[in-house]
Amino acid sequence: MSLSAQRIGVQETGVVIPVYLPEGEDRSRATALLAETTSAYCAQAGDPALVCLSVDGARFGAEAAGEIARACGASIVVAETNRGKLAAARDGVRRLLLAQKPPYVTIVDQDGDHFSNELANLLRVALDIEERLAGRGVMVLGQRATRHRPLGFLRGELEGLADRVLLDALAYRAAVTGRPLELEYALIHGSCPDFHSGYKLFDRETAEAVFLGEPEKAGTSDTCYYRHACEAVMTVEALESGAYLGVAHRSTMNGQPVSAFGQYDTRELTADMIAWPCKRLGAPLAFVDQWMVNHGQQLLLHTLSPQGKEELEAVRRLVAQAYGSSRVTGPVLRPVFV
Repeated sequence: MSLSAQRIGVQETGVVIPVYLPEGEDRSRATALLAETTSAYCAQAGDPALVCLSVDGARFGAEAAGEIARACGASIVVAETNRGKLAAARDGVRRLLLAQKPPYVTIVDQDGDHFSNELANLLRVALDIEERLAGRGVMVLGQRATRHRPLGFLRGELEGLADRVLLDALAYRAAVTGRPLELEYALIHGSCPDFHSGYKLFDRETAEAVFLGEPEKAGTSDTCYYRHACEAVMTVEALESGAYLGVAHRSTMNGQPVSAFGQYDTRELTADMIAWPCKRLGAPLAFVDQWMVNHGQQLLLHTLSPQGKEELEAVRRLVAQAYGSSRVTGPVLRPVFV
């Protein structure tokens, strides 16, 4: 693959930036970061209209996003109601695929923590996979070196748990269907891919399968599907469509510049991040609960006593409820020695 091919690929890649600016808060910092992010991606696009701001509800940033889009030449789509990041991503991808037909589509967050210059790294991985596996779809994750630095201790621990359980669920699905789980490109940066990273690249056919198909909520709520489990949905549906999984290292800020995480109940958020993919992939509750117990022993969250244990037990209960069970499957046996 030549550098010129890679450069042309970056110029032709569609970029969707879901936009959500909460009401009742000072939006100045978030708006400045959105403008910086949009400008950076538009500057390297062959056509700035390949960058689409997808506003998740007209009251949640339509005016600010409209001004930024006009200044940068970006596209914009505004949903009437607020539904969640996945809904905004679907709207933005649909807009780009129908109007621009880019060969690749990238989803990035608005928070200034997904750097435009690193899109070339994700694309390089995708192009290399396509050269080796002609005819296969591809999804590339932007893998963070650490979850804790940008996310903080609690969120980093819980997101790591959700990632590990998702990997187990994918392995379970592979065993049941007889389709081996291909991870040659996905484990070079660690033992578990960064599935919940907000930086993802898809080839066009995979993007169509993930974002234009009928939603598969697997018996969960709209909040679970469109808000909490949005990154898992993108990952699982891409792999279920037959896409090959790649990973490229990406940088992060040492602490998120802005975040809506404080608006969520951390236990419900984590439980939904686990419940949707496990239900979608057909994993029984007994397996899912044991996976949570297995990986929970590896987390440093247990060292916060009793809060850490309470967080993990609450997530177990909520996942069980998502499966229609009133209780978890059994007690946790903790090793005596470390």
